[in-house]
Amino acid sequence: MRQVATIFRAALLALLMAGPAAAEFELSIYSGYQTAPHSRAKGDYPGGGTYNALFGWEGRSFELPLYYGARGTWWVNDRFGWGFEGTHTKVYAPGAERTAAGFDRFELSDGHNIITANALRRWPNRWKGVTPHVGGGLGFAMPHVDVEPAGGPRTYGFQVTGPAVRLFAGASMDLSERWALFGEYQFTWSDNTADLDGGGSLETRIITNAVNLGVSYRF
Repeated sequence: MRQVATIFRAALLALLMAGPAAAEFELSIYSGYQTAPHSRAKGDYPGGGTYNALFGWEGRSFELPLYYGARGTWWVNDRFGWGFEGTHTKVYAPGAERTAAGFDRFELSDGHNIITANALRRWPNRWKGVTPHVGGGLGFAMPHVDVEPAGGPRTYGFQVTGPAVRLFAGASMDLSERWALFGEYQFTWSDNTADLDGGGSLETRIITNAVNLGVSYRF
């Protein structure tokens, strides 16, 4: 995750350096329950041959490494904001499906990292101290690819694999002038193409659905 942390720190620094133009900066961190529906993965085995299999991905949100995310938002006024977000999602191929496809390991588990630039809309104190919000972003996926064909070389490392989209909606409740709790639903989509050691390849589209709980700090 060092690469993801470096990118997010750089984005946060850029936001803070432009602070005078912003009415408010908000840093949010969250975790929750994340799943991923079935999708097809296909490509070339290292050394020759092809595969094309449908996987019922497992999210394993509460197993290490945990599912989590962080978002930095400039609220340029009471209603509109923009910023950056990084989310550590995860997908694992179930054991029987992985074996049937000819793999000993098949996962994007440290994690399937989604990094986006976001636009947000909120409605301050719409419901007696509760502020609903919606947002979306465009960016890229940078998963930690952990794939090992049966009897073949193991691919183990971060790769930038393709474009990503994020959508979310939720609400926050102020605890003080600076702190707030929030909950939200979040959707991500990514189109991934990865290289496997030994000359293989991997192509798959990953969708995640998550229910998040988090805390925000404004300054």
